[in-house]
Amino acid sequence: MESQLESNQERLRLYGKLKELLPETLAAEVKVGDEAYADGALSAKQKRLIALGVALGRGCTNCILGQTMRALEADATADEILEVTGVAVAIGGTMGAAESLRVVKLLEELGKL
Repeated sequence: MESQLESNQERLRLYGKLKELLPETLAAEVKVGDEAYADGALSAKQKRLIALGVALGRGCTNCILGQTMRALEADATADEILEVTGVAVAIGGTMGAAESLRVVKLLEELGKL
């Protein structure tokens, strides 16, 4: 499996390029995200963990990497993130497990496991 840190860096680079190419569209997307992930009845951390679970279920590589990083930035622990992968496995079976490997590799590369 390729380096998840390198994949994440490439994701960020390309997202930056997309922001240059479609500034108004991406500004609107960022605004929606800022609102959706703001603390409310659920904390930003809880929302990021939910988003990671959805990303795992959908098999979106970029979303999995981004939401794992954002969950960590919101002070989620490796154990909390791994519990989310457990739910993804329970719901998605082997596909949930396969997508969860990306999270495990990223956490390893970050020295969190």
